[in-house]
Amino acid sequence: MLTIDRDILRLAVPALGALVAEPLFLLTDTALVGHLGETPLAALGVAGAVLQTVVGLLIFLAYATTPAVARRLGAGDAPGAIKAGIDGMWLALGAGVVLAFLGWPLAGSVVRLFGSTAAVSEAATTYLTISLIGLPGMLVVIAATGLLRGLQDTRTPLVVAVGGFAVNAMLNALFIYGFGWGIAGSAIGTVLAQWGMAAVYVVIAVRAARRVAVSLRPGLDGVGGAAMAGGWLLLRTASLRAALLASIAVAAGFGVTSLAAFQIAMTIFTTLAFVLDALAIAGQAMVGHGLGAADVDRVHAVTRRLVRWGLLSGVVLGALVAVLAPFAGPVFSSSASVQQAVTAVLLAMAVGVPLAGYVFVLDGVLIGAGDARYLALTGLVNLAMYAPLLAAVAVVFTRGGGADAVGTADALSSAGPPDAIGGVAALVWLWLAFGLGYIGARALTLGLRARGSRWIVTGAPAA
Repeated sequence: MLTIDRDILRLAVPALGALVAEPLFLLTDTALVGHLGETPLAALGVAGAVLQTVVGLLIFLAYATTPAVARRLGAGDAPGAIKAGIDGMWLALGAGVVLAFLGWPLAGSVVRLFGSTAAVSEAATTYLTISLIGLPGMLVVIAATGLLRGLQDTRTPLVVAVGGFAVNAMLNALFIYGFGWGIAGSAIGTVLAQWGMAAVYVVIAVRAARRVAVSLRPGLDGVGGAAMAGGWLLLRTASLRAALLASIAVAAGFGVTSLAAFQIAMTIFTTLAFVLDALAIAGQAMVGHGLGAADVDRVHAVTRRLVRWGLLSGVVLGALVAVLAPFAGPVFSSSASVQQAVTAVLLAMAVGVPLAGYVFVLDGVLIGAGDARYLALTGLVNLAMYAPLLAAVAVVFTRGGGADAVGTADALSSAGPPDAIGGVAALVWLWLAFGLGYIGARALTLGLRARGSRWIVTGAPAA
């Protein structure tokens, strides 16, 4: 067990640094834009939700690449492993370019679907339109990260991510406040940082290919295979993003103040999710490698240890969120109403973080095993279980509805802006529905699968 723990930490600790650096892009944007006012912060919440949805849907570029590369490496095929990663990078670049061109004329229409104010929609459209320029670069970064993780290297992504975060922070501060570009400056700074990271990864991939005499040209079979392998993971991720977007849409119905507070809470949860996902990344690499080498006993042992690490990490992070809840609001907003709502939502969030630790770990294990079909189908089941809970919150806390009945909106209406109809109680119940209801559904379906052995299939994937 000590050997397994060392291997988990060897992969998870650098992955933790890289994964934390990624949401720090959004955290930095949130903190800097938040002090421009509630409207820019709410706009960032809407645009950020759209961008995270697009990138999140294509996370299979890493999640499909990591186990494929790891299996080939475990089976002793290093050139095949590197070629699989390079084909994934070509797929990422092509998908990013297509999505950027399609997204530019549709940006305004997509933003307006969230139903916020005209000022919020205009600012969100500006941020989204500029950010689409960096989308191809970010997708290349995702695919290249999957290649390195599959090669059991999580340190290099850490170095690249930290460097990218530092550049992003400096550029955003310069463009937002130094040049006075506002929310547009935040988007420009992030785009430049994303393309810089992509350039670094391209150099790394070229050097790796030359070492094993692998062609850099895209192979149609490899690119097509990567797209097919990611199809189920795309559906799985779509169900996750649907749950997040539906939650944000309900928060938007409570008003700008509530949407701004929920954006902060969701950003913090995303950061926690990336922290927990470090263990999942280790699970993807170790399980994929173990199955490629046909070492089933090790796969079972790794799974048991990862579950324990996930639960323990969730308890620690939940306690940390509870302690820091009263101090988080002022970091991201100058609005007293937003600060009050953020504190309450974070306390509710803290209760469900241990459950999230369990979920993220098992998700990583099954992705590493290539059990994407099960994850996709149960993702739809989880979404169906969450929908009634979300609908109940939306109905009870509508404008003129149940928020006043619990007395919270009265308190907010006397001290905050008049659009805070949903109130603190509405946001707390919304988060409980998500953090315990939706995450709990995922815990049930993942736990049932992990108890069996149908997800264990040994050997390298077909070339």
